Order: sequence, then structure tokens, then C-alpha cells
Amino acid sequence: MEKITQVKVLDNYQLEILFNDGVKGVVSLSDRLFGPVFEPLKDPSFFAKVRVDEFGAIAWPNGADLAPDALYEKLKH
Repeated sequence: MEKITQVKVLDNYQLEILFNDGVKGVVSLSDRLFGPVFEPLKDPSFFAKVRVDEFGAIAWPNGADLAPDALYEKLKH
């Protein structure tokens, strides 16, 4: 499984993601910010606290995270 190595916050709840094999792209999360864990990410300053965790996934301080496999498939195609 490929891992995310870098994440950069862009405008409008978008993230630029780089994987360890060089696959790179932009994903929009504007339509995914619902539910108890993801609701706090609607605050742009909190959304900007995204990081790459030790498993190669993107994560936020409140425990919200996104597994790299689905993001990888989306960006690869």
C-alpha cells in the first residue's frame, strides 16, 4: 500500500497530496465535511492543522483521518 508523504492545504477545503511513489494531485473535501468527526474541519483554521500520520494517512488533531488507499486510487486515475 502506498503512503502519503506530504500534504499541503489549499483554498476551499482542498489538499494537495504527494505519495511515496510520486503520485500527486489535489483532492477536494468540501463535500465530505459532515458527521461528528469531520464537522470541526469546516473551520478553515482547524482544517489547516492537517498532517501526515505515522501510517501515511492524513489526520487532524481531533482524530479525523482519511486512509490513503482511496485517495491514491482517485488520484492515480
